[in-house]
This record gives sequence, C-alpha cells and structure tokens, in this order.
Amino acid sequence: MGVKDRTVRDQWMRDGTAGGFGVLANAWKETVRDAFADITANREAAKVKVRRAVSKLKVTAAEKKRLFTLLKRDQWSQDPYLSRMMRKHRRRGRNKTINQIVVRSDQYRTFTLAEGGNIWIAVPGLERRQLVTIPLNTTVTPTGTLRLILRNGRVEVHYAIDAETMPSSKRPCGSRKIGVDKGYTEVLADSDGQHHGPELGQLLSSESDHRKAKGQRRAKLRALAEKAERRGDHAKAQRIRDNNLGVIKRERRSNAWKCRVRDLTFKAVHAVVDKANVIVAEDLAKTFASRKKLGKNSNRRLAAWTKGITAEALETVSGRRGSAVRLVNAAYTSQAVPFTDILGVREGDRLHCTECGAVWQADHAGAINIEQRDSDPDITLFTPYTRVKQILLERAGRQRSGLPLDQDSSTRQLCRCGERIIQLRCSTPSK
Repeated sequence: MGVKDRTVRDQWMRDGTAGGFGVLANAWKETVRDAFADITANREAAKVKVRRAVSKLKVTAAEKKRLFTLLKRDQWSQDPYLSRMMRKHRRRGRNKTINQIVVRSDQYRTFTLAEGGNIWIAVPGLERRQLVTIPLNTTVTPTGTLRLILRNGRVEVHYAIDAETMPSSKRPCGSRKIGVDKGYTEVLADSDGQHHGPELGQLLSSESDHRKAKGQRRAKLRALAEKAERRGDHAKAQRIRDNNLGVIKRERRSNAWKCRVRDLTFKAVHAVVDKANVIVAEDLAKTFASRKKLGKNSNRRLAAWTKGITAEALETVSGRRGSAVRLVNAAYTSQAVPFTDILGVREGDRLHCTECGAVWQADHAGAINIEQRDSDPDITLFTPYTRVKQILLERAGRQRSGLPLDQDSSTRQLCRCGERIIQLRCSTPSK
C-alpha cells in the first residue's frame, strides 16, 4: 500500500527483473500500470464491505469517524481492526492471465488497404522496430490505450470510448422518481406496476437446464475416457477427449446466451430511464442466506440469476442519459405491504395483506416499498436485516395501538391497500 507502479517499474529495471520478460519495455510497463489499477480497484471494493462492518460496530460516533477517515486516506494498516477486515474482504491470489497485453496509444498505428475498407492495426512485436499487422473486422478505428487478448485463435482489441459519443447518450431521461425491483422472471418491475424484460426467467432457466443435461453427458464420456486410460487404451481416451470433450461449441453458445441476456437487460433499463430521472433500486451486492429449502433444481436455476448484469446496466445507462441511481436496503421490501409497515404473507408472486386480505403482485409491491424506503430516516443502506424487521414490527404495533409514529405525525389507518390499484400477474415465483 502506498507504492506506485513507477516505483516498481524502476526497481525492476535496476535489479534486472525486466530482462526476463521477453518483450519491449513499453509493453510490460503499461501492463504493470494496468495491474496496479486492478489492485486498486479490488482494494476500493473491499473498503465498501469494511465500511458496512464499521457502521455496525457498537462504538461511539467519534470512533467510527476515525475508522472511516483511516480508510479514506489509505491509512487502514495503522489500525488492527481495519487491517484484519481488509484482509478478510480483499480479493487476493495469483493472477494466471497470460493471454493479453496492453499497448499505449503512441505505440501502434492504424491503416486501411482500400478506401472505406476494414481497419488494420500495426502493433510492436518481440523484435525492436518490427511491427505485427492485425486485420480487424470493423471500419471503426480504435483509439487510446488498447488491450490485446488472444482467445481461441483470434485477437480481440479492447479499448475505451467516450460515452457521450454513443447514440444512447443523446436520448433524454424522464422526469419522475421510480422504484424498481430486480427479479428472476423479469429484469425489472417498477413502482407503476409495469414489468420490463419478462422473457428473462425463461432464458435463464432454459440455459441452466441445458447446461445440467450437457454436463451429465460430458461426465459420462469423461468417465469412459478415464476407464480406457486405466486399462491401457490410450488411443480411445484421446479420441474421446479430442472429439467429445472440447469447449469451442460450449463457449460459443455461452457467449451467444450472454449477449441475449445483456441485450434484454439493457433494453429493460432503457425503458425505465425513459420515464425516470431518479431510479431507486435495492442493493443486492451481498448474498442472502435463506432458511427455506427450494430444492437442488431451483437453487441451480437461481444461481444463474444475472443480478450483476442488471446492476451494471442501471449504472451504465443512467450515467449515459443523465439519470441518478440510488441504492436502498433490500431487507423485507418484497414482504411488506405497500403504504403500511405490515409484513404480509408471500406465496409465489403474490403478497397477501394480513389486515384486509388484499392481494398484491409481489414484485410491484416490492418496487413501491423500495421507492418509499429512499426517504425512510430509520432504515439506511447498512441497517442489518434483523433491525429492519424490528423497525417494521414496531411501526405496525404502534399503528395498531393508535399511537403516532412520531411526535409530529398523526394516527393513520393501519391498512391502506384500497388506495392503490392492485395488479395481479400470472407467472412463476420470482424470488
């Protein structure tokens, strides 16, 4: 911590470590800088989890402020507690990436063989002043620092572009504040009761079932190859591995599936941003342990839930189009009856109010609760779920007894389900 990439680079040049890389200086220097950026990103991600742990500590406000200050100034190694928590949450290990390299913007050139034709790129090779030319399948010229990745016999050229130049950045956002509930059967359900990307559940489940069946068949073939190898029939074992246990088709199908999921997710997020300039979403960054046993097939399908892609789409699209995303605590948002603090009974995609018997669509109710939680002074982003449940039960108890929620508020009706149009939708259970 506190060491810059230039310090390491100079040290390697002095002690001769750089001589064993076998590439030109500019190539490995840029790659070292990129590796340091990844380490910094992992460290910052760990700080988010450490801040949550600090917020739950039963210490004084001054002590919490001191710990937060040490984290912000990268001086957490001075405190034993922060050092222990950073070691717990920080990603670490040996990086085995050997198929890519970073090329600086002034170390390559682009050209075309014919006017309007595809772009060719010339990058430095292993020999000084010897460029390697690579034909690209696009007419768009890459700019800035490049990352070259060798994958499946092909060269991938990755580079960053300005979001303002993208067509989607020119689309205006809405003017409302909307809460969204992330789901498995659909990408998002908003507080207006509209479901976006309803094909997601079928797309995830079908691919998960296909991978299960395919994996079972591959396991049998792998067992046959191992059995043949044990009895000395190495030719048969090699034929099975060459012709039946490859990964080219599997990766091709996986990439196509990922593209379909991302396309569906980003279209759903764009539909929400079309009518909202403030999007309130639940924070699902951490895992949630469930006491309910769903079965191995349900657990396998839920493991394929692409909530990370949904979070990425919300952040990316909102940043391009000028809207804001606010994250709130996700605890009990799909179990509380909207406009009240009553914990209803959840059955699949339906939420039953225990006071009046009204039936809510669970995802719609969750989106409404998420929107309201943005202005909740008692439930913050890092409030433990046990404390959230306690707060909801206390509020419901005060309403039943006729006491005001606070000194400035008046007694209100316990159940107000009739003030909102209740929407039902037939579908499979979402979460």
